[in-house]
Amino acid sequence: MEKKCLECGEVLLGRADKKFCNDLCRNSYNNKLNSEHSLVVRNVNNILKKNRKILEEMVPEETAKTSKKKLMEKGFNFTYITNLLVTSKGTTYYFCYEYGYLLSENDFVFLVKRKEKQD
Repeated sequence: MEKKCLECGEVLLGRADKKFCNDLCRNSYNNKLNSEHSLVVRNVNNILKKNRKILEEMVPEETAKTSKKKLMEKGFNFTYITNLLVTSKGTTYYFCYEYGYLLSENDFVFLVKRKEKQD
């Protein structure tokens, strides 16, 4: 029985466990195989980077206050975060890396920058 290249369908010669006729076909096949998964990861990472950049611009010191509308106008996406911080009082801060925000009832958003722990 003839084995064929998984990418281009050429008849394979040589080793019995060979799957591809050359490196180009092997790379092309694996790139197609991984592209769908890496596209999702790449898109989420791009959203997180954009969110972080927006928060960084809006928090010049350690804290700031803005409106949800202003964040959305700049393209902030509230769906994606990197982690949560729930305080002992039950307040939930949403973080995008070291920048976080607290949503309030009246459309205001309290912005914070997490201090790095010093050893």
